[in-house]
Amino acid sequence: MSHIDRTGAPLPDGTSAVVVVPPPDGRPGTWAGAPSAVRHDGSVYLAYRLRRPEGEGRGYANVVARSEDGVSFEVLAVVEKERFGAESLERPALVVTPAGRWRLYVSCATPGTKHWWVELLEADTPEALATAPSVTVLPGSDSLAVKDPVVQSHGGLWHLWASVHPLDDPDATDRMTTEHATSPDGVAWTWQGTALAPRPGEWDARGVRISSVVDLGDRLVALYDGRATAGENWEERTGVAVQVPDGGFGRFRGEGSDPAAEAPGVGGLRYVHVLPLPGGEYRLYYEVTRADGAHELRTELAHALVGAT
Repeated sequence: MSHIDRTGAPLPDGTSAVVVVPPPDGRPGTWAGAPSAVRHDGSVYLAYRLRRPEGEGRGYANVVARSEDGVSFEVLAVVEKERFGAESLERPALVVTPAGRWRLYVSCATPGTKHWWVELLEADTPEALATAPSVTVLPGSDSLAVKDPVVQSHGGLWHLWASVHPLDDPDATDRMTTEHATSPDGVAWTWQGTALAPRPGEWDARGVRISSVVDLGDRLVALYDGRATAGENWEERTGVAVQVPDGGFGRFRGEGSDPAAEAPGVGGLRYVHVLPLPGGEYRLYYEVTRADGAHELRTELAHALVGAT
């Protein structure tokens, strides 16, 4: 069973994890992961990315699937990179609006560059996302790549945390911060500043990417991917960040001098998505590196810890 750390954040430990989606094959560079999940009408809906190695297509599809138990999934929609003219796709964000509309935020790589942008698909059903029209919601810029959004609604306002990569140095585009944005409708976004920054000299000094924001009622905590060097790109480990009391709603500070979760022997454990369940439990979905170098998508349960501070 997964555990809850002292901040109240649910964390994977791998002892009870099961594979939800295996990689396309067992070679290094083939991945299934980067999950995003919602509960709706008693079912769990999961979006994730499939990837082939460099030179064979990279992130070739986002998938939306449904499950009654949170473990065994039926594929409902497949969104391929060609429809956006993208070189690769990364982590999607799956959302159901208060009006019952389905949204998929898709991270797209601009061919021949290090630039990323985010498209939005919207439809009446999750199945219809496969053919829904798209609109650019986070274009990035000549100097910044934007990808891997986490999207939530709090107090009638939409919040987004996205991974942002500076493009000023072509040999260091793996550097990243997480930036916070707000929106009245989840379509038009206004940037509010840095939500989480790397910590010099720490295990997350090279880059940080918020993967999940958990509402504990009286405060928020975040799980995030971190790396110390460029060599750890694609093999990030998971950390915990706490809400900064005087830093605004969406800003966080990394905790601890070591990662909070990693895969034994290989390290890579990233993109943890925390899905609240009835009764105070959480279901965790995350991407983990296997011994053969491929990445697979796993899930496990975590119990809430009453009185965590």
